[in-house]
Amino acid sequence: MVLDAQIKAQLEEYLKLLEGDIELKVSAGDDSVSRDMLALTDELTSMSPKITVKNAELKRTPSFSVNRPQEETGITFSGVPLGHEFTSLVLALLQVSGRPPKIDDTMVEQIKNISGEYHFETFVSLSCHNCPDVVQALNIMSVINPGITHTMIDGAAFKEEAEEKNVMAVPAVYLDGEFFSGGRITLEEIVAKISDGPSPEEFTNRDPYDVLVVGGGPAGASAAIYAARKGIRTGVVAERFGGQVLDTMTIENFISVKNTEGPKFAASLEEHVKDYDIDIMNLQRVKGLEKNDGMFELELDNGGVLKSKSAIISTGARWRQIGVPGEEEFKNKGVAYCPHCDGPLFEGKDVAVIGGGNSGVEAAIDLAGIVQNVTVLEFADELKADEVLQERLNSLPNVNVKTNAQTTEITGDENVNGITYIDRESGEEQHIALQGVFVQIGLVPNTEWLDADVETNRIGEIITNKQGSTNVPGLFAAGDVTDCPNNQIIISMGDGANASLGAFDYLIRN
Repeated sequence: MVLDAQIKAQLEEYLKLLEGDIELKVSAGDDSVSRDMLALTDELTSMSPKITVKNAELKRTPSFSVNRPQEETGITFSGVPLGHEFTSLVLALLQVSGRPPKIDDTMVEQIKNISGEYHFETFVSLSCHNCPDVVQALNIMSVINPGITHTMIDGAAFKEEAEEKNVMAVPAVYLDGEFFSGGRITLEEIVAKISDGPSPEEFTNRDPYDVLVVGGGPAGASAAIYAARKGIRTGVVAERFGGQVLDTMTIENFISVKNTEGPKFAASLEEHVKDYDIDIMNLQRVKGLEKNDGMFELELDNGGVLKSKSAIISTGARWRQIGVPGEEEFKNKGVAYCPHCDGPLFEGKDVAVIGGGNSGVEAAIDLAGIVQNVTVLEFADELKADEVLQERLNSLPNVNVKTNAQTTEITGDENVNGITYIDRESGEEQHIALQGVFVQIGLVPNTEWLDADVETNRIGEIITNKQGSTNVPGLFAAGDVTDCPNNQIIISMGDGANASLGAFDYLIRN
């Protein structure tokens, strides 16, 4: 039995929701993955009379496709979709059976209107928390549009193919055999990449807002909700709704929620925002912000311009890069930023973690259970992580810690093959042969697009007062983009509410 009793009981309940018959076309061999896949498909057929299995010859073995009878739906799982991908399997079964996916009608129409043929393949690891969102988005597109197909490929089950394609970070999406995208990408982003986006005029012709929130993370969502509750015209512009939370594995410190995952939390934020009369403009990168005649003008990358009486900057922060030769060249070729997602791809290999804070030490602990050896490089003379994490790290036999280590280069040919650092005590240059480097050195605020008139500190964080106001009247800021000393989701959401109330106060006084 592949599924444990609890998961099997849950699955039986989901399968009661099937609306039509499903045919699984199975291509299996005599290997262990094939045996696990056959055990899974046998369990599925035993739980619902609407599911049948048919032997077939698919592109990869072991694989199975999910279809309506007498119809190729275009969804294939190469490997066994358990772990984080089990939800992808359940949703595929429901949606292929006729149960509509939970997306906006406008998005359904956009997908239907995509012309041509698109054959997607996504390499995943079953421990990757970002991969299911990509798999599920592409599966939805395959269900809606007959010209689109999608195959999920477990990189561990098809290791040779993953290595041949030089897949060193997941999810890795290929379109018609060519690399399409790496890392988490939303349904909206995929559709935008293969179809025409909105014109600049669609934004420029909109009426001015009372409050325009720039950024769709926890701070931005909170600010937008608080503004809308005041009954004023509110808009949100976001490059990626949810922000960095989408890349967070586990959230255990949001008070009243014992445990959740970043993508799930971000989806709840968006759902809450959509309960209000808020104009959400997702997948729009901002280019600049000016104040003319008392009105803020936000320029977008596509040339559109939005106007508002007040604005709240909540563009958050991103992973800080070390900025040494080799980092950019070998990104996704051995240089990674998410140990949860990409760690399994380095099984049995030697890796380094740059950074000795909580995130770096946690990454090293996670990786130690997968890789052959982990070297932690910390610039300072001691680790900065919590004592309990350091104790756990020091108990692991395959972890080496090097303090006073200044990374100077990540070396490689096609992929990473080593890291060079200077011992700051002796001044000597050292080189370690390895195959992966995980960068965990904190965050940098997303403020490079802002006008120089907005006051920031030495690292680019926006300086705000206790009302969330900047030095520019009517311009507010909230969350990780500000000089707030602690970058926490719950603090960002409070910041967003505070800035929104400050903006409302500004509006009624001006």
